[in-house]
Amino acid sequence: MAIKIAKPISDFEVVSPDTPEPAAEQPQTANLVAEADGLPTNVVQMHEKVERPEMLVGSTYKIKTPLSDHALYVTINDIVLNPQTPYEKRRPFEIFINSKNMDHFQWIVALTRIISAVFRKGGDVTFLVEELRSVFDPQGGYFKRGGKYTPSLVAEIGDAIDSHMRMIGMIRDEGLDEHQQKLIDQKRREFEDHSQSATAAPDAGGLGDAGEDAPAFPPEARLCLKCQTKAVVMLDGCMTCLNCGDSKCG
Repeated sequence: MAIKIAKPISDFEVVSPDTPEPAAEQPQTANLVAEADGLPTNVVQMHEKVERPEMLVGSTYKIKTPLSDHALYVTINDIVLNPQTPYEKRRPFEIFINSKNMDHFQWIVALTRIISAVFRKGGDVTFLVEELRSVFDPQGGYFKRGGKYTPSLVAEIGDAIDSHMRMIGMIRDEGLDEHQQKLIDQKRREFEDHSQSATAAPDAGGLGDAGEDAPAFPPEARLCLKCQTKAVVMLDGCMTCLNCGDSKCG
């Protein structure tokens, strides 16, 4: 069969029957692989070109603040990467915030779209938590139940994202070691025993315990600058936090 050559020949090569055929080029995938982490190349990491499946799994967090009569509901949906494999993991894909209060509608919609775009970008997105927590309300923050200080409503949304990331394993809380936890428990018992002995006489004819409404820490406790909780009391001549163990004496 004759083949008509329409273009001038620029190069040629003699091919013998023993010459192996050239390998076919592998198509490039749009997914981000994990070669840098020492994982197989077929392990899919979060990437902005990962398509959204029809169904996502997620969780909804309720935020009730003294700044509004209506609660906010923060819904974070996750995408499951590498399902049914040893490398299966959940990563946040999108966020929605809903409330009956329409005062903050515009900036909340803008915030959710920006956060969702950062989620889909992939990489380490845990920085969002600290960025949101560092936003302060010029009119002042408030204390949540348990004595934790919250500087703004945006910081409260950051706390919800932090709780979700801890649930899916993106943020791992190192926490206190066994020795530190025992020391804090011992200090709390010492302070409670001292407080009970100091108020034993007035309580003998008083109204008794306050019940479930009693705070987790003494009412005279100060705010801890490390964990933002009103749990700092004077112990052995040193200001010590009964929540995280932070102490001026080291």
